[in-house]
Amino acid sequence: FIYVELPKFSKSLDELESHFDKWLFLLKHLAQLNEPPLPLQDDVFAQLFDVAEIANFSSREQALYQDSLKVYRDMYNVTQTLIDETLEQGIEQGIKQGIKQGRAEGRAEGKAEGRQEEKQQIAKQMKAAGLPAQDIAQYTGLTIDEIDRL
Repeated sequence: FIYVELPKFSKSLDELESHFDKWLFLLKHLAQLNEPPLPLQDDVFAQLFDVAEIANFSSREQALYQDSLKVYRDMYNVTQTLIDETLEQGIEQGIKQGIKQGRAEGRAEGKAEGRQEEKQQIAKQMKAAGLPAQDIAQYTGLTIDEIDRL
């Protein structure tokens, strides 16, 4: 165990060197301080002053503060839940729309490929029948180079 005897701590505000010194000074003089002095402007000390201010409330002020804090936390949780649910619904809806759009694009692409394959099949048959490439191109819409590659 380490015992600290605060009455024996005698450093002034200007003599504080370490974080430990600041804590001892603050604990010894907290009752006399209304706000953190310049050397004690760190976040941790600001939090301590906030907690000390709340602890100094009367019982009525404490109850009002706790009620206010409860309302704030409830409202925060309601809005977070609403945001989370809305986000989930938006993601779900986006996925459904993406799938629907992907299917439509896939169908259109499949149809176009099917038409192209059908044209090539007809062109092969026409070429096998001995028709000239110029006529085959005119009837199928394929280029003469595409017909030559068949």
